[in-house]
Amino acid sequence: GAVQLALGWAGWKTYAETDGLRCAAMGMLGGALFKNSRPNEALLVLQASLAVRRRDFSRDKNGMLVAQSNLAACLGKLGRDNEALVLGREIYAGRMATLGVSQNTIMSGSNLTYSLNQARLFGETKALARDQLLPAA
Repeated sequence: GAVQLALGWAGWKTYAETDGLRCAAMGMLGGALFKNSRPNEALLVLQASLAVRRRDFSRDKNGMLVAQSNLAACLGKLGRDNEALVLGREIYAGRMATLGVSQNTIMSGSNLTYSLNQARLFGETKALARDQLLPAA
């Protein structure tokens, strides 16, 4: 908790904005804020982290998907379920495109089913679980 927060803040202040280490530190800080029940603060940091990734590190598809996943979890925690659902769809599609069927893809699909349930899209939840996730497991 506190150590992760300290390391995240230190990394954010130490490295140049286009440095991959700063981007990683931003993700660490956002995650630490989220884990320490500070989701409103985490949201700002995670949004900034994703923006930097999109601008400077767009070729790192896995890093982009991880940043999106962290942001989606934070949005869900804040009750911003529709925004979390949009990201969840992007994440699942991105995992399928880059990894095919894998443990990470199945986890992303599982997270997507949760978001679909929150949005009360039960038919789509059932179809995703039945047609894509269960056969992959």
